[in-house]
Amino acid sequence: MAYLVPIALVLGLLFMSIRILPEYERGVVFFLGRFQAVKGPGLIIVIPGIQQMVRVDLRVITMDVPSQDVISRDNVTVRVNAVLYFRVVDPEKCIIQVEDYHNATSQLAQTTLRSVLGQHELDEMLSEREKMNADIQGILDKQTDVWGIKVTNVEIKHVDLNENMVRAIARQAEAERERRAKVIAAEGEQQAAQKLFEASQIIAQNPQALQLRYLQTLNDMSTKNATTIVFPLPMDILTTFKRKD
Repeated sequence: MAYLVPIALVLGLLFMSIRILPEYERGVVFFLGRFQAVKGPGLIIVIPGIQQMVRVDLRVITMDVPSQDVISRDNVTVRVNAVLYFRVVDPEKCIIQVEDYHNATSQLAQTTLRSVLGQHELDEMLSEREKMNADIQGILDKQTDVWGIKVTNVEIKHVDLNENMVRAIARQAEAERERRAKVIAAEGEQQAAQKLFEASQIIAQNPQALQLRYLQTLNDMSTKNATTIVFPLPMDILTTFKRKD
């Protein structure tokens, strides 16, 4: 029995020392409070009381950035939320350099979202999301690099407007459609006038073309069931009468 107690203690200590880390985790090991190594995956021995291990997940983390009140450059207040994708690339830094890298990354994402979007007008927020996503990602990735974190993607999900602003945007869109319709109609009138001008020049250079057009008009009128027919009077006849006078 005297030998069983030490053996049981050794076995218990050995059992408490065994750690198994999956492929997507690493263990940051400290020896008497000092950083020793990053270990894993697989079987790891950690001596209780002397060594401590902190698990770090290396998978991509999806984080919702809470809705933020943003004042755009043209003084429009909107509520914007986003989603952030990041992962740990240096387990040692993410444990030693920052107390809680999840909370720190979330707070940094919120302030960066307000700062970047506040530099743009409302129209840019609605139409240039990809550019703003890239700007936010670049800023976050640069600032979290010292924490051993890689920001892989940032996506703005919603830009919420109040009812008055929605109605104003609808009126603006309607006015823009009316403007485009008037521009298209004016361009059509301009093209038609240009074609008529070119046709008049051709007829002026070739008087026979006017006679052919006159005969074609008479032919078209004869095929229609009309009780009244108006015959156009050629201008050369009037010219003849003026010469006789």
